[in-house]
Amino acid sequence: MKRIVSCLIASIICSACATNQRMAKGVASQFDKPAITNQYHTGFALYDLEAKKMIYEKNADLYFVPASNTKLYTFYAGLKMLGDSVPALRYIERGDSLIFWGTGDPSFLDNQLKSDRALNFLKNSPKKLFFAAGRYTGKFYGNGWSWDDFNEYYQPEINELPIQDNMLALSAEQGKLKVVPASMNNCVVKDSNVSSPGFRVLRNVDQNVFRAPDKPVPADYLQYLPYKTSTLLTLNLLTDALKRPVSVVKAEMPENAKTLYSTKTDSVLKAMMLPSDNFIAEQLLLVYSNALGAELNGVKAIAHIRKQYLSNLPGNPSWVDGSGLSKGNLFSPRDMVSVLDSIYHTVNDQQRLFNMLPGGGKSGTLKNAYPKTDNPFVYGKTGTLSGVHNQSGYVLTKKGKVLIYSFMNNNYVLPTAEVRKEMGRVVSYIHENF
Repeated sequence: MKRIVSCLIASIICSACATNQRMAKGVASQFDKPAITNQYHTGFALYDLEAKKMIYEKNADLYFVPASNTKLYTFYAGLKMLGDSVPALRYIERGDSLIFWGTGDPSFLDNQLKSDRALNFLKNSPKKLFFAAGRYTGKFYGNGWSWDDFNEYYQPEINELPIQDNMLALSAEQGKLKVVPASMNNCVVKDSNVSSPGFRVLRNVDQNVFRAPDKPVPADYLQYLPYKTSTLLTLNLLTDALKRPVSVVKAEMPENAKTLYSTKTDSVLKAMMLPSDNFIAEQLLLVYSNALGAELNGVKAIAHIRKQYLSNLPGNPSWVDGSGLSKGNLFSPRDMVSVLDSIYHTVNDQQRLFNMLPGGGKSGTLKNAYPKTDNPFVYGKTGTLSGVHNQSGYVLTKKGKVLIYSFMNNNYVLPTAEVRKEMGRVVSYIHENF
């Protein structure tokens, strides 16, 4: 009997190996067909979740700039380090005073999440309010960020108590320029020397002076423009939002400081992943470091995450920020597959996981990468910078398999649309044939 069972097991194993060999041969043939991937650096890895084996690899151990694929690491850290909700504030009450510290929570009056939990807590407190600044010990930009992108919506500054994405929301209202937060309206000035395509407001590099073209505001105008953060501005914005005074105080945060929670963790992670929100990703690193002590520091958060949760990575990647804006990040396709495997088993609920990720042809940054559908066969994360376009995620096959893949492309001079099309072709082949 034992001999029969052993033979059956051996037969099943051999059958699985033969299947994976056929799959590997089929995928390899897809890379042999076009000449496009020979024009730049390409890495690819395909992993069988059920068999726990790599099916096919192409330069899978080489390092690539991941761009926003980095957010998968930030996402995984959130699953491991956060509970049901994101901490919004730390605070203590002393006599007639309420002293509070920021946690880096990105959801405070965020344009997507619109969390007002912390706002209402402070507004309704009968005590005098004191903001204890100084927990954040990093710089206002991440390591390796491009300084000439200070006007771009995708690069807000980092701080311990962000308010409304750390950006102005500019739009048209009855032919005039509407500014949110309204208290910064006086910072916007008309300047006939501003020349840019369309209607675009520009900020001075080192101060909150915003120069608007001296011409009518188009009815469909909408722009998000980062402002320069400072403790004084935080106080002014808080005072305006709360309609009551807030003072600043220098105070060390005690270990027993209470925590006020705000937005559901899944909602924040989803808001980061679907539109690929750099602001949320960077601020989440500070939220993670809030659990480690009084200091808020993204670099130290990354070091902790790597040691505690990513020690099993097959390589030794360079991870320097939460969003992927820096080209100092370097990951291999194998590393990407490893973290996707850990994410899948940590969530342990496919429907919940896929709801937080872009779906090919349906949602987020994968919406236009695959044919329109209500039932995506791809869920994952894209990553794009100049000369960089990647996809890493999960592909559902017609035979019912869930496979993990990482497709990384660097140093191309072709239009990104051509690289995207090539990735879609290969991943679609895997869906159709396996």
